[in-house]
Amino acid sequence: MFKIKRAYEPASAEDGKRILVDRLWPRGLSKAKAALDEWDRLVAPSDALRRWYAHSPQRWREFKTRYASELHETCPQELKRLRALGRGNVVTLLFASRAPELNNAAALKEIIETRRASSPAAARNPRPHGARSG
Repeated sequence: MFKIKRAYEPASAEDGKRILVDRLWPRGLSKAKAALDEWDRLVAPSDALRRWYAHSPQRWREFKTRYASELHETCPQELKRLRALGRGNVVTLLFASRAPELNNAAALKEIIETRRASSPAAARNPRPHGARSG
């Protein structure tokens, strides 16, 4: 199970494994207060994508699409690893943004949890669940 939380919020027992998913370290946050289990920069949006998005609500849908493509192209094994971590465990994806719903952690959570829908191959060749090819 995946949750998202601002990195500035205090850690709690309900967080499970705490993973920072931003490329940049949250300004003014000490490593002790962050209480991270890991910092996964690989799954953070590229600098170019992050700057293009600029937390603009009008660009949110397109950001998620571009981010999913970027993740599947640059780090598919890391996505697989995160999905495996979340099976039967709580994983909290931490972010620094002030926007609680429109941030990369929220998009990443959605991408991880909707594996088939976010797969570029599935988007090109959608099949109903249970349908056979061939």
